[in-house]
Amino acid sequence: MTASLPVIFDCDPGIDDSIALLGAFVAPELDIRAILPVCGNQPLDRTLRNALQICELGGRKDIPVHPGAARPLCRDPIHGLFHGETGLGAARLPEPHKRPEPTGAVEALIDHLGRAVREEGPKITLCCLGPLTNLALALRIAPDIAGGIERVVMMGGAFHAPGNRSLTSEFNMLADPHAAAVVFAAGLPMTVLGLDATHQVILRPEHVARFVGASGRISAAMAGLMASWDRNDPKRYGTRGGPLHDPLVTAFLLRPDLFETRPARIFVETESPLCLGQTVADWYGQSGAPANADIVLKVDAEGVIDLYLGLLTQYEMRGAA
Repeated sequence: MTASLPVIFDCDPGIDDSIALLGAFVAPELDIRAILPVCGNQPLDRTLRNALQICELGGRKDIPVHPGAARPLCRDPIHGLFHGETGLGAARLPEPHKRPEPTGAVEALIDHLGRAVREEGPKITLCCLGPLTNLALALRIAPDIAGGIERVVMMGGAFHAPGNRSLTSEFNMLADPHAAAVVFAAGLPMTVLGLDATHQVILRPEHVARFVGASGRISAAMAGLMASWDRNDPKRYGTRGGPLHDPLVTAFLLRPDLFETRPARIFVETESPLCLGQTVADWYGQSGAPANADIVLKVDAEGVIDLYLGLLTQYEMRGAA
C-alpha cells in the first residue's frame, strides 16, 4: 500500500477552505500533520475558531491546530466579502471541544520542516489556501526549513484572468503581497492554482444540491456553508454559480491528472496602489529569471466535481463524530 502523503494545511477558513478541509479529512491518501489558521477571510480569532469547528464537524479532533499570524507583514488587514459574518456562510457548526495548540503556526512550521530536514524525510507538502504570511515568516526566521518542503500547492494569484478583489489582484495575494513575494522568491517547488484555474470549475446550483445530498451526517452544515455560493454573475463566470477556489488544492493532491500546468516565473507587485498584489507571470523567460512555479492553466472541471462527490459520500458512511 502506498504511504500517505504528509501535508500541512495553511488556511483562513472561509467557506471554500472548509470544503477543502472536509474533503481532505476523509482522503486516506493524505496524512494531515497540522492546520495553521491565518488572518485572511476573517480576523485570526475567527479563522482559528472556524478551523476548530471544521475539525469537530469532520470528526478530526486528532489534527493539531496552531494559531498563525494575526496580521499581514506590512499592509493593513483586509477580509473576505463573500463568507458571511462568521466566515462560514449560514452554517451553524458544532462548538469545538478541542483547543488550539500552545505553539503558534510559525513555530509549528519550523518544527515540522526542520525535523524533515534533520531526519532526511519524509518531506512535507504545504497546502496554502490563504495569505502566505505564516510561511513567509517561517522562511525569514529559518531559511533552512525550505529543504523540508516537498512542494507548496497553493490557491492564489491571477494571470490571464482579472482580479477578484481588485482590478488586477486575487484576494490571497492582495491580503499579504509582501509575504507572497517572499515565498515566490524562496526557490521552493510550487504549484499555483490561480483564478485562471478556479474559474474553470463553477459550482452551479445543481452541483450544490448534489454536494449537500451526498454528504450524509454533515449535510445540514454543508447546506449552510453553500447557501450563498451562487455569485449570480453569469456575465463574469458564464453561468450561474460560483468558482470552487480552495478545494482545488485538495483535488490536485489527490488527482493531479485532472490538471495541466505550465512553468513560469511569478513576480508579485508590492508597491503600486493600483496593482498591489498583482501576480505577473513571465512565460517566455523575458526577465532572465528561471521559472519558480508550475501554474495550472487547465482543469477537468467535471472530474473535480465527481472527486468531491466521492469524498463527501464518505460522510454518509461514517457515524457521528
